[in-house]
Amino acid sequence: MALSSTFEERLYQMEETRNQRLSLLQAEKELQQNKSQALASKLSGIRYIEQRCFKLDHKIASQQFIISSLKSQLDRLDSIYLNQIQQFRLLKSEVENLEGLDKEKDKYYALKACEIDDFRARAEIFATESQMRVDELRKCVNELQSSFIQLQHSAGYSNNPDLAAAEMRKSELQATKASLDRKLASNYNTRAQLQKQLKSLLLSQKRMEENLER
Repeated sequence: MALSSTFEERLYQMEETRNQRLSLLQAEKELQQNKSQALASKLSGIRYIEQRCFKLDHKIASQQFIISSLKSQLDRLDSIYLNQIQQFRLLKSEVENLEGLDKEKDKYYALKACEIDDFRARAEIFATESQMRVDELRKCVNELQSSFIQLQHSAGYSNNPDLAAAEMRKSELQATKASLDRKLASNYNTRAQLQKQLKSLLLSQKRMEENLER
């Protein structure tokens, strides 16, 4: 009986020891499971962070590409702007030169117009004075012719010295009249040439203005 009691006690102790070990193993297993779950959770968090980092890297690369593209566009626009500035300066210089030429041209035309107006006024005065002189000479010639006819009737033609003097005076007046007629004709020709030159200058000015407007 004592042996049986001892054996049972020994079996009981062994069972208690086994149960304790099982409890420890179960606790260890649960602890390992908890650690595994925690590790899995951490790994999941790391993967999530890695995914976020990957997305951020992709976004940064996309933003860098956009920035590079915008920088390239800005460089191109800067080049176009500088080119346009250069063209604007060239056009401005050309316009200033053309404006200077226009001013010189206007001065030249104004001077020529004044000269032509002055010549025209002097030519008209001379023409008027010449016409008056011609009319006076014609009147004198008519008077001399009338006197000559009267002298022919009254005293005879060949022996009268007054008649010879009158004839000489008539020849002088006719020569003077012819000279005045030539000068008047020359003035008319000069006036016509100047009017032609003025017309040509005005036509040239009109063409230049049309070319500038284009």
